[in-house]
Amino acid sequence: MRTYHTPLDLVRERPPERPVAIARPDAVAVAARWFQENFKGDVFYAVKANPSPWVIKALVENGVTSFDVASVPEIELVAQHAPGSRMAFMHPVKSRAAIAAAYFDHGVKTFSLDTHEELEKILAATQGAKDLNLIVRLGVAAEGAAYSLAGKFGVDPHQAPGLLLAARRATQDLMGVSFHVGSQCMRPTAYQAAMTQASRALVRAGVFADVVDVGGGFPSVYPGMVPPDLADYMDSIDRGFAEMMVHETTELWCEPGRALVAEGSSILTKVELKKGDALYLNDGSYGSLFDAAHTKWPFPVKLLRSENGEAKEVDGPLKPYRFWGPTCDSLDHMPGPFWLPEDVREGDYVEIGMLGAYGVAMNTRFNGYGDAETVEASDAPMASMYGLARRSIPVPRQENQNVVKLSRARGKKRRRK
Repeated sequence: MRTYHTPLDLVRERPPERPVAIARPDAVAVAARWFQENFKGDVFYAVKANPSPWVIKALVENGVTSFDVASVPEIELVAQHAPGSRMAFMHPVKSRAAIAAAYFDHGVKTFSLDTHEELEKILAATQGAKDLNLIVRLGVAAEGAAYSLAGKFGVDPHQAPGLLLAARRATQDLMGVSFHVGSQCMRPTAYQAAMTQASRALVRAGVFADVVDVGGGFPSVYPGMVPPDLADYMDSIDRGFAEMMVHETTELWCEPGRALVAEGSSILTKVELKKGDALYLNDGSYGSLFDAAHTKWPFPVKLLRSENGEAKEVDGPLKPYRFWGPTCDSLDHMPGPFWLPEDVREGDYVEIGMLGAYGVAMNTRFNGYGDAETVEASDAPMASMYGLARRSIPVPRQENQNVVKLSRARGKKRRRK
């Protein structure tokens, strides 16, 4: 990748005609080290958040060498760019062929499940292997997530004891529990509450768990969504784990995605047309802006301009805009509001920040669009959970522009003691 100090340097050198993904490996490195230092267990990166090879390499270089994978292509991706890393196949519904390929071709031994049928499938596809790590996905009641993941996966609390007992009997290695409190969880105590529910299920089943996997959901910071310190989430998990009915060697796992990579990328888009309060861009919901369209998140933005051989960041009075993407589909709409200077012109560039999670990962080629170039930048992200940002995020009426800053190391990884 070509490296620039800032996206403005790219615009100054060669104003791009297609969208450009701006990679910031340094931001990923800081997040990876924070989780290594502060989460008292094993960190599995949720590859689905951003499967870019540069992300995987940056994580490995900074101590995250375990990966939560959801498909054979993700397994192959990790095997290629992080050979020898530990992988956990945490999708609760898998094909028999995928299970067999994971186990026999790639040495994956950790599998998630939430039904007796899936347990039987895993055992059959691995030819009755006894060295499996079987993780039962529990359905938990959790509040405070910006994007709920309840409903699709997770065994019902009334059915959990029977499934936990069956999983315990099916393996001679690790049996554990997992759950997901929802994406962009804004309430740290949701983890402690979910761990209490998991503990009750284990007690009713009469089994001990070798693994407690608290899943993902760790948040990042966006306009209008400034979560508590990540340290508060670690405290909640520590309290929940201490109260669980587990044995001394029980392992604690987590599966962060967004919190590790959200700050690691932005997208540079070009304004093709201004129509009132609407800006028509060359990227949209079928490209890197899925969340901006479907969850209606107003990501932070900057306005850059190139004219007469000069490039600059445009300042001035702000007004709210909405975005339209380049496709002919009316669903390609990002309502925002996105706060930009009033003086937006055709040919300007809008840098949309905090898109390292579920940005390029959601990209399609619909209508012939979506082909984004990737370059690297060494500047800070627009906002940070780790104290990296040099500026705050514009929000409606320019209120609440604080950047979250966190304290550093609070302890080393450990098992339960």
